[in-house]
Amino acid sequence: MEAGSGFFDRLVSGLNKTRDNIVSGMDSVFGGFSNIDEDFYEELGEVMIIGDLGVKATYDILDNLKEKVKERHIREPEACREILIESIRDQMSVGAVQYEFEEMYPVILVVGVNGVGKTTTIGKLAGQYSAEGKRVIIAAADTFRAAAGEQLKEWADRAHAELIGGQEGSDPAAVVYDAVAAAKARHADILLCDTAGRLHNKKNLMEELRKMNRVIDREYPEACRETFVVLDATTGQNALQQAREFKEVADITGIILTKMDGTAKGGIAVAVQAELGIPVKYIGVGEKLEDLQRFDPDAFVNALFSPERQEEQM
Repeated sequence: MEAGSGFFDRLVSGLNKTRDNIVSGMDSVFGGFSNIDEDFYEELGEVMIIGDLGVKATYDILDNLKEKVKERHIREPEACREILIESIRDQMSVGAVQYEFEEMYPVILVVGVNGVGKTTTIGKLAGQYSAEGKRVIIAAADTFRAAAGEQLKEWADRAHAELIGGQEGSDPAAVVYDAVAAAKARHADILLCDTAGRLHNKKNLMEELRKMNRVIDREYPEACRETFVVLDATTGQNALQQAREFKEVADITGIILTKMDGTAKGGIAVAVQAELGIPVKYIGVGEKLEDLQRFDPDAFVNALFSPERQEEQM
């Protein structure tokens, strides 16, 4: 699931509004100060927080910047630009190890509130895993929302994945039980489980997820377990709050950011990782199957700050 130059082009284009929101603000700070002083750092911090990079990430990045400015005896504000970009890239680094699960017969629970693109995301993941030659089974365990099963069926058909579902209102853990049995019997490489996104009733959601996990523990103990939260990037700080709340009820191992195209709040990709210590694993910049890809911090930072360097990067 490597991001090619086509995806990079779409990422560059999708980050236009974020670029206007963050990079132009930073550039005006670099150009507006003749000295590096506390006012300079304060202005820079304000631009980053307004750009949805988050308070923790902003302070960490600024601390790193101050340290390097001192070490390297930098005097000119403009000379800080590359160091700042380096610091943002460091904040987002996930490492190749974050994708080892793809080869470990994983069971992936996908959580997220309604409207963030959870069902679509599961369909796109299934499509991409299938395209890599993996056998994929999808568990339609969001039995709470009437249309969820039909939507997943459409995506499963497009992705050449098998769908295991249940009746509307049936026990989600029973659907997971059937899906685990099917995954084992058919030697599936990956089992993707949709879940109901009911954050307003955390107790029910927590109990539902616990039951699903108990089924997987008992029936498929050898499977590698992942739980991804899908967040809508256009909601900015609300997405960060959702991730926090899901972290309270589930062992979240990764973040999938959707709708990065056309939002000015793309800085949230930096914030969620820094604030929660959970890596962004996939990023979506459009409706097509190939518009969801593994998250590559280098490509993201290059697309945001130096889109003209795409030829070098790709």
